[in-house]
Amino acid sequence: MKSFGRINLLLLLAVVALAVAPLALGLGSGEEPFTGADALAEEAIVADHPDYEPWFSSIYEPPSGEIESALFALQAALGAGFLGYYFGVARTRQRLRDERTATGDTAAD
Repeated sequence: MKSFGRINLLLLLAVVALAVAPLALGLGSGEEPFTGADALAEEAIVADHPDYEPWFSSIYEPPSGEIESALFALQAALGAGFLGYYFGVARTRQRLRDERTATGDTAAD
C-alpha cells in the first residue's frame, strides 16, 4: 500500500474514532445528552431573562426531532456536495491551465 493510501486510512480511522468515542463513552449530560447549540442558548436566555419574548417564530416547525435532524443532514450533504464540486472544478481548471502552460499553448487562455 502506498503511503498516500495509509495516510487516508489513518485519517478515516481518526474520523470514525472521533464520531464513535462520545457515544461509546456515554459523554454528555442530562436527559438529552447531545442537544444542539440552539437548545443550550435558549436555556441560558430563559435562565437569565425569564420574561424574554422571541422576536419571531420559525417559518416551518418540523413535526419531530427526527425530521429536523434529517433536514439538517440534507442541508449538510448539499453543502458538502457543492463544495466538493466547486473544488473539483477549480482543481481541474488549474491542472488544464498548467498543462497548456507546460506545452506552450497559451491561445486557449
